[in-house]
Amino acid sequence: MPLQPPKIRPAIALLAGALVTVAIGFAGAATTANDMARDLSAASQQAISDAGGDGISADFATDSGQPTRHPLLSGGEDFDEKTRAQVARAVAAIPGVGGIRWSDGTMAADRGETPLTSMHCQDDVDALLRARTIRFEESSSAMDAASKELLNEVEAALRPCLGSIIAIVGHTDNSGPEPGNLALSRERATAVRDALVRRGIPRDGLRAIGVGSSKPVAGLDKADPANRRIEFSVIAKQPLVPTPIDTPGPR
Repeated sequence: MPLQPPKIRPAIALLAGALVTVAIGFAGAATTANDMARDLSAASQQAISDAGGDGISADFATDSGQPTRHPLLSGGEDFDEKTRAQVARAVAAIPGVGGIRWSDGTMAADRGETPLTSMHCQDDVDALLRARTIRFEESSSAMDAASKELLNEVEAALRPCLGSIIAIVGHTDNSGPEPGNLALSRERATAVRDALVRRGIPRDGLRAIGVGSSKPVAGLDKADPANRRIEFSVIAKQPLVPTPIDTPGPR
């Protein structure tokens, strides 16, 4: 009698199919992000050249090598401030580019120039958090390493809106008693606030709020772990006008 192939249980087959679908989704997302970074880089180099900034480069990658919409400008140390500002404005005007910073640690908006873009801080942060999530250890306010890297990008996205009130809202699932969920969500929001302060965002513009499990993601059950998240809300989009002490002096 010929051997029959082993039967695969439906549940296993469904799980395997789901894993393949997820893997394809991640691969597609990575390809799209890499394409985006490559296209922005090419457009930036042309914009930099047109602005008279040959020798300045725009790097659309995070410290860990992940693609980002928030470029790091480097080079051009011999250019005067006017030329550097022209270059920064030219790069900022490219559709899809987020907050800009220079490798010397200054931000484009720090120089007291007219704001480089039309203040899309909320959109920039929302776009970052649609692709990734600030994650914490279970029942803890300690962030994982990947979340700390993501916060670097969030900080860059919020920079053009310094002077605004920025709400940091912590959420949990409903796996525990609600008083504990409220306390944990506040602790997580406070941890994010403190991490942004360490990255140079003024504390007086940040508000840490915890709402526990009362506001789950639309369409998700309150028990779903995906409800454990941090959201940001830019309440007042009023760019900070730097005082003389905030403005970098001559090189």
